[in-house]
Amino acid sequence: MEAKEIIQQLKEMSSDKFKQNVVRMGIPEENSIGVSTVMLRKMVPKIGRSNELAWDLWNTGYHEAKLLAVLLMEKKKVTLDDVRKMMTQVYSWDLCDHICKNLIIKIPGYQNLILEWCDNSNTYYRRAVFTLIASVSVHEKNVTEEEITSYLNLIKECSEDNREHVKKAVSWALREIGKIDYNYLERAIETAQELKERSSKACQWIAKDALKELETLVKVEGRTRLITSKSQMAKEQGLS
Repeated sequence: MEAKEIIQQLKEMSSDKFKQNVVRMGIPEENSIGVSTVMLRKMVPKIGRSNELAWDLWNTGYHEAKLLAVLLMEKKKVTLDDVRKMMTQVYSWDLCDHICKNLIIKIPGYQNLILEWCDNSNTYYRRAVFTLIASVSVHEKNVTEEEITSYLNLIKECSEDNREHVKKAVSWALREIGKIDYNYLERAIETAQELKERSSKACQWIAKDALKELETLVKVEGRTRLITSKSQMAKEQGLS
């Protein structure tokens, strides 16, 4: 299939409801089609993975085409320079998170981008830093204590940022670190308490938002990571 055929399919699948959702995220209407990510995922097996096709789709400028392009990419053939190029054209939190969780986290050396982008003032580069930290905390089984310490330090350093899409990602990263085990839970809570004592409104918001979940985390049988006591699984084990 060619990119123009896929774009035509997307337009035939579009709905005004999803299009307005995309527009509300700040994507220009002319770059929005109106197809859910769930529907995009269903297209992948039928189309097949191809980096050439993925780049053709990405370059159309359509938001949904970019989301689909990430899913179609052959991860082993994608480089850090490729994702650096992609990030220059990210203008929404969902595309930022989509790239981080479905692509960047699977590229060797992605940790370099965390350090590289933390000094970038662009909203979505800064969000990407903490989306990656959250993803590492969830999926990377061999993450070291030294790495987690460096991530907690980044959280402390960057929590002054009051932009909504950034501070929500910082809170998310802190909560996911806390879910690794009780040791990291203690450290995450200590970090949140430190932020709570600062005069910065952004720091206080992040701390309160993170603590709402961190202070409810428990260990349940059959799960490696901690989960909230408010979850159904915790309730079934009498831990709520």
